[in-house]
Amino acid sequence: MEVVELIGDVVARFYADYEEAAATHALTGPQARLLSLLSLEPLPMRKLAHKLKCEPSNVTGIVDRLESRGLVERRPDPADRRVKLAAATDEGRRMARDLREGLRFAREPLAGLSDEERRSLRDLLRRMLGA
Repeated sequence: MEVVELIGDVVARFYADYEEAAATHALTGPQARLLSLLSLEPLPMRKLAHKLKCEPSNVTGIVDRLESRGLVERRPDPADRRVKLAAATDEGRRMARDLREGLRFAREPLAGLSDEERRSLRDLLRRMLGA
């Protein structure tokens, strides 16, 4: 039970830190998470909704707001022109990088672990998630 509680504490601290980092860029937490995902690769709206665990209509609103700020753009999927992909713009990728660098919780506690301990933690988390 203690492990479950500790995992919950880690998740809560991560989300609080993410919200704080997002606010420094005038973003909400969901906007920041979506921008972070799109900085890795363009994704269709349905897949974004699945990754963010929300309804596609919510993702549309988030993408609309990020698009109005020039952080995200919609483009046709080269594999299926009927599908629209959301993609981070250059400015969006810069902001996503700044957000990652501003996450104190993701950096500070991990800095106290050796490289071997971080790899072990990563491997255990992957195993827990079935990856």
